[in-house]
Amino acid sequence: MAMLTLPPDAALPRVTDRAYGRLAEIAEATGEARALRVAVEGGGCSGFQYDIKLDEAAPDDLVLEKGGFRVLVDAVSLPFLENAVIDFSEELIGARFVIRNPNATSSCGCGTSFSL
Repeated sequence: MAMLTLPPDAALPRVTDRAYGRLAEIAEATGEARALRVAVEGGGCSGFQYDIKLDEAAPDDLVLEKGGFRVLVDAVSLPFLENAVIDFSEELIGARFVIRNPNATSSCGCGTSFSL
């Protein structure tokens, strides 16, 4: 598998312990430790949207890992996620992985769509 080469000053996204903990819970419940993929795609009501799913690593993915649990970011999405925080949130309206992205100039009410 090829490795993603980053410039030395790259501002990587950060994954919280809460997000890694949720991945551990998913692995325990399903019996398999799949990685969480966080990608940015065109679309949504604000211009860009996050695609968050369980997936397998691909060549050129950035792999963020802690305790054997992995978060994947593809090379195309990485510039949009510089300095972003990948977290897990449990609220009355539901539980989900969330992205706190300092690059977003605005976002929609659901939090999955944003503009730059």
